[in-house]
Amino acid sequence: MARPTKWRQIEHIPTVENFIPSNQQSTQFDENILKLEELEAIRLKDLEGLEQEECAEKMQVSRPTFQRILLLAREKVADSLIHGKAIRIEGGNFTRNICPARCLDCGHEWTESFENMEQIGAGDYTCPKCGSKNIVCGRGKRGEFCKGYCRRHGRY
Repeated sequence: MARPTKWRQIEHIPTVENFIPSNQQSTQFDENILKLEELEAIRLKDLEGLEQEECAEKMQVSRPTFQRILLLAREKVADSLIHGKAIRIEGGNFTRNICPARCLDCGHEWTESFENMEQIGAGDYTCPKCGSKNIVCGRGKRGEFCKGYCRRHGRY
């Protein structure tokens, strides 16, 4: 059984979602879909000029995973530029913040995305293992916390 995909943390949500070559005459055209984490990888590496290790750390993924995301993103952008395809930015497995959580009843620890915490609501959040509502932010043992930027703390 494959591991579930880790959340990729992103800082920038684009305001423009589509790029269409100016010479496109019809409403039907080829396009590449650029995921939000792929756009974030390009932003961090090519626009901000960060080293891959720094980029991977910011996105909370391994360096090899960051490299794969970046290569796929660059391939899509190059294909669009060379072949005159449109680019649509959407989807992906991303979050704006990752919250470590721990159940005080069963001790289960997991990470949760900001968006999922927001969707469920702070008071309705339960442990995925035992169903308890006795949940705290952070792992506690090593003092790792979400720095207060989550739904449970009311700051995001």
